Amino acid sequence: MIIGIDVGISTTKIVGINEDGKVVSPIRIKATDPVTSLYGAFGKFLYDNHITLNDIEQVMITGVGAAYIDSPIYGLPTDKAEEFISDGLGARYETDLNRMLVVSMGTGTSIVQCDGDNIRHVGGIGLGGGTLMGLSRIMLKTDDVKQIVTLAMDGDISNVDVLIGDISPNPLPNLPKTATASLFGNARANTSREDIALGIITTVLQTIGSSCILASLSSGIREYVLIGNLTLLPQCKEVFPAMEKLYHVKFIIPKYSEFCTAIGAALSYKRK
Repeated sequence: MIIGIDVGISTTKIVGINEDGKVVSPIRIKATDPVTSLYGAFGKFLYDNHITLNDIEQVMITGVGAAYIDSPIYGLPTDKAEEFISDGLGARYETDLNRMLVVSMGTGTSIVQCDGDNIRHVGGIGLGGGTLMGLSRIMLKTDDVKQIVTLAMDGDISNVDVLIGDISPNPLPNLPKTATASLFGNARANTSREDIALGIITTVLQTIGSSCILASLSSGIREYVLIGNLTLLPQCKEVFPAMEKLYHVKFIIPKYSEFCTAIGAALSYKRK
């Protein structure tokens, strides 16, 4: 088995790729530092799947927290995988697409272009889960994701954003009245916490979606594979389909979207 580990600052994701090329029991572990989370995730993975160290051929680590790991994991052959290559390999494995933009929605957002075996980082934006958490701390006095999502479920986006219908009695060319004209442009001093929560999430997701579309203009790519923790937000099922309809593109959230980078790290060993 090949083990792929995506090491974050406080969260580590781990998967196994067995000899048949199948993903085995992906898990995630939170801890106060990357080394603790890595070894905690590794131990839990072995225990839950009844795997011994002798069953493991190689460990591949990636992610920003990988810089803190300088020695073999439990004495096993250990190497580091380039994160953007891992994003592309994991997304390709999960979707069977050869041409796409892979959008990794983590603390910030990175964009990787895949054309077959040509996988390269094309840019990114400093907006993502970190933005969502920071704005929520300031505006909602909480960074509990479950609480933020629950609040947003009862929010009304028209109380926060300016929509096309607010500024024009008729739809504009290629823009329905429900399209966003200005994020947070309708917010008031007494806007409810529910509306603010939905506004924050919508701002982050819509901005990421718009960045994908702009980043792909010169390439002609119209399929975007979304990976990372933010893909778990239920609001993704509302924001991205609306953008698909508006811009005639396709946003894809694969089954193991949260673990794509770890999957790609394991696959990078086979690629080598």
